[in-house]
Amino acid sequence: MSDNNVQIFDTTLRDGEQVPGCKLNTEQKLIIAEQLDNLGVDIIEAGFPVSSPGDFKSVEEISKIVKHATVCGLTRSVENDIKVAAEALKYAKTPRIHTGIGTSDSHIKHKFKSTQEDIIERAVKAVSYAKTFVEDVEFYAEDAGRTDNEYLARVCEAVIKAGATVLNIPDTTGYCLPHEYGAKIKYLKENVKGIDRAILSCHCHNDLGLATANSIEGVINGARQIECTINGIGERAGNTALEEVVMILKQHPYLNLDTRIQTEMLYGISQLVSDSMGIYTQPNKAIVGANAFAHSSGIHQDGVIKNRETYEIIDPKDVGVTESAIVLTARSGRAALAYRAKNIGYELTKLQLDEIYTSFLDFADKKKEVDDNDIHQIIEKSKVYREIISA
Repeated sequence: MSDNNVQIFDTTLRDGEQVPGCKLNTEQKLIIAEQLDNLGVDIIEAGFPVSSPGDFKSVEEISKIVKHATVCGLTRSVENDIKVAAEALKYAKTPRIHTGIGTSDSHIKHKFKSTQEDIIERAVKAVSYAKTFVEDVEFYAEDAGRTDNEYLARVCEAVIKAGATVLNIPDTTGYCLPHEYGAKIKYLKENVKGIDRAILSCHCHNDLGLATANSIEGVINGARQIECTINGIGERAGNTALEEVVMILKQHPYLNLDTRIQTEMLYGISQLVSDSMGIYTQPNKAIVGANAFAHSSGIHQDGVIKNRETYEIIDPKDVGVTESAIVLTARSGRAALAYRAKNIGYELTKLQLDEIYTSFLDFADKKKEVDDNDIHQIIEKSKVYREIISA
């Protein structure tokens, strides 16, 4: 793998599906998995096979249809979990088992009632067992964000020796600040023996709204895989949003970090996931929200009409959106009204526009948004209507 390539690990079908009320059936998962494969994601985490017969079946069926991406199944550091995952992945062209255990003091003390040394022993045993089924084994150190760096490095060294090919460093609770998470990745990169034999991976949650920022800091500091979901869906406040990290790297080429994602498919797959899961995507969601390329402020509209780049850093077509939207409200100016009027067949002179604009403002004060039919009505009732249609 090129050193400037960042692998995209999509966990929409596993972590994303853990959103309450967003359960997908196998047919829906297959449709999404096929689109993720076409999108260009490097790894599809298809599910947690031991969790239910339905999840096992979904992972098995996804393994059969995915042509390009690695197909991954999640496990705990439990032998039966790993054995069941291997069975579910038997049809995958390139299978990966994702196993791990909590490493923070909180998890060791309260969740496992164990010791640091015992956790390392269990981690090594899980990776070693997974390695008997597949070559590609990813290890997750759950709650790594709150794990002491020196101890975390010891865990990483041990699982690399056992055969781990990817080290997942999750900020499970979304607690880390970006500079803290970046420093953690840098520390591991510089202090883990054998780190050149494994890929460091970012898996960041969004409890404080920092998932995307933390993931970007992670890859800047040496990680080469980002674990994310379409629309940022996931447990609690969600995961790192795939569309956000991909477009950040694309829009900042000086970082010299690339992905294989076909970005023009982003809006379409966002809609597919939203519709399939029945989960509403907030209008102001970055990249794929309904308002991401919509402008209603008169000052902004005037700038965008003259040159899109005055207020848009992304060409809408790059993410699969047909064009920017000029939304007419009481905050809109003459330029926006003239632009929308022209789109429906009216070429207005400056004097005609001045006359119509006064009526437009009266109308817009009574309605949140003025649509094309409203523009027709405003113009037809104006004093200059006959002048306009006879031009």
